[in-house]
Amino acid sequence: MTALSAVDTAGAAGTGATTAAAWTADPYTRALRSGRGPLFLRRGDGWLLPLDVERWCEAPDRADWTVLDRCRGTVLDIGCGPGRLVAALAGRGHRALGIDVSPEAVARTTRSGGAALHRSVFEPLPGEGRWDTALLIDGNIGIGGDPAALLGRMAGVCGPAGSLIVECVQGVPGEVDERCEVRVDDGRGGLGTPFPWARVGAGALAGHAAAAGWVPAERWTSGARVFVRLARLVRPGPQGPNRPQVT
Repeated sequence: MTALSAVDTAGAAGTGATTAAAWTADPYTRALRSGRGPLFLRRGDGWLLPLDVERWCEAPDRADWTVLDRCRGTVLDIGCGPGRLVAALAGRGHRALGIDVSPEAVARTTRSGGAALHRSVFEPLPGEGRWDTALLIDGNIGIGGDPAALLGRMAGVCGPAGSLIVECVQGVPGEVDERCEVRVDDGRGGLGTPFPWARVGAGALAGHAAAAGWVPAERWTSGARVFVRLARLVRPGPQGPNRPQVT
């Protein structure tokens, strides 16, 4: 699959609108403006996932640099947040663009020296089909609550030899492949709008990736964080079997 079908696109666009409304809610905006939490994703059963706002608002850390070092050519950061990765890539001479559904995130990115657009990944994007590297970091494989649909969308955004770097879930027993409804929670009674989200481990990512025309090309860990670089899948032809087209 190289792109979403018309039905999938319509569904994803609706989901994107719901997610955008949630991330422009006051708890998230206030946290970005102050540069600090607490901030969580709250599931309906009360389970809380801490969001590392302070790290997002600081310079890239050692784990981030393992991602930045693997970026090639033009780079699109999906869900760029306050823009630490986009700014660092621009400083290295990359043509890099961040997109985010939060106006505050876009404003912080531009103030830090990066380029960013207020846009959902499921809306039309500049340079579709030509990006060399795309990033889904800080849990952003969860955007839209449907990893397969998101990966299918990314197959249409990246170029034929493009790579997609995904941060996966670590530290939970068993293989993680979860879809749920969550709300942004500031821990002090402030709640955002409910929206769909997903959490995916590296093993589950490989399955979703294959259905969307991607194949794992590299996996690594840095500290407590796990990353996978996906390459476009080369379909069978007269020269031999499927193989990753690694950039």
